[in-house]
Amino acid sequence: MADPRFFTNRGPFRLSQICSRLGVDVPSEADANRVVADIATIESAGSDHLVFCDSRARAKHLAGCTAGLVLGEASLAGLLPASMPVLYVPSAIAAFVAIAELFYPEHGQIEWDDPAISPQAILGESVRIAPGATVAARAEIGDRTRIGPNAVIGPGVAIGHDCDIGSNVSVTHAYLGDEVQILPGAHIGQPGFGFAAGAAGHAKVPQLGRVIVQDRVEIGSGTTIDRGALGDTVIGEGSKIDNLVQIGHNCIIGRHCVIVGQAGLSGSCELGDFVVLGGQVGLADHVRIGDRARLAARGAVAPGELPGGQDYGGAPAIPVREWRRQMAAFAMLGRRKRN
Repeated sequence: MADPRFFTNRGPFRLSQICSRLGVDVPSEADANRVVADIATIESAGSDHLVFCDSRARAKHLAGCTAGLVLGEASLAGLLPASMPVLYVPSAIAAFVAIAELFYPEHGQIEWDDPAISPQAILGESVRIAPGATVAARAEIGDRTRIGPNAVIGPGVAIGHDCDIGSNVSVTHAYLGDEVQILPGAHIGQPGFGFAAGAAGHAKVPQLGRVIVQDRVEIGSGTTIDRGALGDTVIGEGSKIDNLVQIGHNCIIGRHCVIVGQAGLSGSCELGDFVVLGGQVGLADHVRIGDRARLAARGAVAPGELPGGQDYGGAPAIPVREWRRQMAAFAMLGRRKRN
């Protein structure tokens, strides 16, 4: 479900309207006048919500889901619960795009006011806003927070007290805690990189989530943090993110993590608490890393899970002692060849 602070829901819609939008028939066991109030994640859906399922992994999570309607692909027919109506479509993600745009047609639009500091913005005590900054309607800025030159704070954004937002920073679709520091040129809350491929090209998947930045987080210059597709991208308390880091949509970063410059996290990665990623580390989508794991610079992690409490290196990442032995063996092979 999208946050009404940032997105306007144009529903509800009847099941017959949704089927018409997709070009499919109303399931025989379903009521065509049934009301669908919103789209949602499998984890958060209620009886009047629609979810989509495009893989066997997602199908497993439907067992405990209470959604009233599922968009599913025909190849998953035997895996989807019989307890809820299913609309079978050739591509669940493409169908989801069509329905998301039905509910949220203005999902990519941001309304800006004139003057630059909206009279509808809520400013705390001793807030300092530098020349050229923009603060949109319904934004809330806590006591003693500083907004740098040419920074842009989008509609509905909430920022806690004693924060420092640097010059040329943009923050949209986000909640920031207290004592957050964002260095110049960082961008928080832009849409994530999600597309549904089809014969006509690549359709943008509406990005209807948020970014949640907890207390005492530092975000470096030039870093980008995408908002979630439906759920949230979360940066845990006390985490420190270096310059030029990319964090994709729906990533969950634990407390007190350290992410060094030029690291890149694909969508839906999860880091436990006190995880360290060295410079230029790359994570594929849906990677999970346990508490207190550390990855050496230029390491790469394929989809899957790395247990916590260990050091890793290499591409693909393996325990660091094994990686060092491999590097030593490669060096010895090179010397033998020269000899």
